[in-house]
Amino acid sequence: MGLTEKRNELMNLARELVATAKSGDEDAAKKAQETIQEIQDLDKQIKAVKDADGLLNQIGAEPEDKPRGGVKSLGAHVIANVEDRISGFKGSRGASITVPEYKAASDAHATGGTSGVFSPALVDVDKTVVSTVPRLTVTDLFTTGMVSGQAVTYFVETAREGDFATVAEGGKKPQLKYNYERKMDALSKIAGFIKETDEILEDLEFLASEINTRLLQDLELAEEAQLLNGDGQGANLTGVLNRSGIQTEKAASAADLADALYRGVTKISTGAQLSADAVVLHPTDYESLRLAKDQNHQYYGGGYFTGAYGQLNNVVLMPPLWGLNTVVTPNIAEGTALVGAFKTAATLYRKGGVRVDMTNSNEDDFTNNLVTVRAEKRAALAVRRPAGFVKVTVGA
Repeated sequence: MGLTEKRNELMNLARELVATAKSGDEDAAKKAQETIQEIQDLDKQIKAVKDADGLLNQIGAEPEDKPRGGVKSLGAHVIANVEDRISGFKGSRGASITVPEYKAASDAHATGGTSGVFSPALVDVDKTVVSTVPRLTVTDLFTTGMVSGQAVTYFVETAREGDFATVAEGGKKPQLKYNYERKMDALSKIAGFIKETDEILEDLEFLASEINTRLLQDLELAEEAQLLNGDGQGANLTGVLNRSGIQTEKAASAADLADALYRGVTKISTGAQLSADAVVLHPTDYESLRLAKDQNHQYYGGGYFTGAYGQLNNVVLMPPLWGLNTVVTPNIAEGTALVGAFKTAATLYRKGGVRVDMTNSNEDDFTNNLVTVRAEKRAALAVRRPAGFVKVTVGA
């Protein structure tokens, strides 16, 4: 729904509420005030769009927006918006192209044009990012949400006092007290950039592939490392493994790892009353489990030609452990695994999506015929029930 359409709906609602408020309905009067405030906020947004259009008209006609339907990747979205305008960027020092935020085609768009030096050459936000890492990542395990502020405030559940009990007729009922610890985590920005020759501006397919592969994949892997191992210092996230209150389990040896992982599943059920849904472990630890054999030299997980125990089904390259979503990543330390109720014990919050900026005004890019392409995202991790995670280590 566009901004104007939304404003019209709110105006109709406001008229109805005002009419009801005149009969003495206090709730209707309060809702009418809130609705009018929403309309005023929308008016500011609409004015900002019109102001941007006015600036654009001063420098020439606005290029027609590319269709947004069917765009399946961040790189494709970038190209769809800048393809007709990017050709004039090469050879122009400090030129700037701004493309609209990824929105529904019916919504209002603020589209800019060429501007002064040191301005970003391309600004884009993709709110429908699909992972480009060719495997399941830790990011995929969490429930995700969006925030508009700079931090997330939430409550961490601690010990409960009291419990339900049977009582006699007229008897005193037991009291339950749920204890919570208030916590606030600031959004962290994860960012990086690459440099390419400005020939990339003449090869848009290559530009899209660089965004989707090198830049976006490495950004997702950096986020995964923060979600697991972030120490909370400076701008770092506080990763799950460094959260106070998570449970622990130890495997006596590498041979005991599979059993220790299941003991972690049980601890989540008993210690947090949640159901584990995923496990994360290092490639070498997964390898030892994947290549484990019984006394008849048959692979537990299936051999390289057949399925488990000679079954004539297709070989599963990376079978899941104990039926859980299994993430195999070098971003967790060897000899350490994480079992968790990721979907229910924590939420990964984002502000916007992935933002990409491109300019030839950084450092000596212009004189060296280079273009700097930067990608970044903002995220915060809220772990409401730390006991929903178990850190499993291998050791004596």
